[in-house]
Amino acid sequence: MTARDVAVGIVGTGAVGQAVGGALVTAGLCTRLLITGRTPEQATALADDLSDMQGAYRSTVRPSAATVADLRNCAAVVVTVRGSFFNGRATDVRMGGVHANTPVVRALAAQLTGYPGTVLMVTNPVDLMTRLFADESGCTRVFGIGSSLDTARYRLTLANLLDVPLRAVRGHVIGEHGDAAVVCASSTTVNGHRVPVPLQQVRDELATRPGRITSGIGRTKYGPAAAVLFALRLALGIEDGFVELSAPYGDGFLGIPLRFTGGRPLPCMPPLDNSEARQLEAARIKLRHAYQVVRGIPTQPLPAGRNL
Repeated sequence: MTARDVAVGIVGTGAVGQAVGGALVTAGLCTRLLITGRTPEQATALADDLSDMQGAYRSTVRPSAATVADLRNCAAVVVTVRGSFFNGRATDVRMGGVHANTPVVRALAAQLTGYPGTVLMVTNPVDLMTRLFADESGCTRVFGIGSSLDTARYRLTLANLLDVPLRAVRGHVIGEHGDAAVVCASSTTVNGHRVPVPLQQVRDELATRPGRITSGIGRTKYGPAAAVLFALRLALGIEDGFVELSAPYGDGFLGIPLRFTGGRPLPCMPPLDNSEARQLEAARIKLRHAYQVVRGIPTQPLPAGRNL
């Protein structure tokens, strides 16, 4: 598949949707970029802004406003939409939007029932929203990008702590995109060799980094946008490689490493020591319980005549 025949859709025109749109215009992974927001005016405004970017950058990607129904013609749809809420949590921060975001994701899933392309979920809590969208829509290629971003932050943090090039570090963060994330220290390598990982320093940085970004600029956006871009390259079959995504695992959805070959994913779990295995099981149980709560939240229909 080449960019000549690919359309990608974005649902959501907020900070993350804007960053994803800008990344796609400059990366040239698609030819058409279809944008839908809470109102047609928001979608049109972002499409116009990205069209200006297209012209200035001389990109081949053509942005345009769209409806949710139009997204069925896309090879992939990126979901960045979120409900309105105030998140006052000090722990389990990403769970703070579960009640506001569940009806929004549920309504979108109903509109995209049976969609055959790839769905990349960005909306938090991403592991729960990924599973909810998959279950409610019946779509079979639904992934969440949380663990990909966690892994990128882990590798960057470790490279800085050990004063080595980023490209020398190999390692994964799996499980939940949240407080139950599992740092796979036992299988981490630097220049192909196992190294002692300063776990407490790593965990402290992973726990505080998103909050620092949010406090300074309001939202994390460029990191998630890059995670989306990398996942799309693999999911669309543009290149082969590994990425950590929320995907079916056991009786639920967890962040796991996937190897994409020709756009087809295959789970490739790293070896875990006893502590990491217990942490992964704890993440599975936590997410299973949280998902049961999500399924009990009543559906709130979308306002008539408006797109997500």
